[in-house]
Amino acid sequence: MKRKSLWWAGVCAVALLLPLASRAADEPAKVAGKWELSMEGRQGPVTQDLKIEQDGGKIKGTLQGPRGETKFEGTVEGNKIHFSISRDTPRGEMTIEYSGTVEGDTMKGTMGGGRFSRDWTAKRVKEKD
Repeated sequence: MKRKSLWWAGVCAVALLLPLASRAADEPAKVAGKWELSMEGRQGPVTQDLKIEQDGGKIKGTLQGPRGETKFEGTVEGNKIHFSISRDTPRGEMTIEYSGTVEGDTMKGTMGGGRFSRDWTAKRVKEKD
């Protein structure tokens, strides 16, 4: 009889905890702040400053690099991040899509637009006290 009671207690505990675990997994990763984004460009390594503001699963901010500052908007779902920027080029406007995964204070993914694709990584910039 004791065994059966323990078994039911275990089943009930799992049933109660499963919804909490699934909700935590759906929470968007915390990405607000300053990041240093790096990738390999045509001329060699490129580093850019990424500033992100976050409201739940929505993000916006700026990407500052050799071609100036560009605003962006995007999303974070769980540990998946996606944002896009638009740049004016001599050939017209170009949209570049960034997608990747967040793991604590690092991100990595791919970016591209049209005929190119590159890998990128980012590290959170620690605020000075």
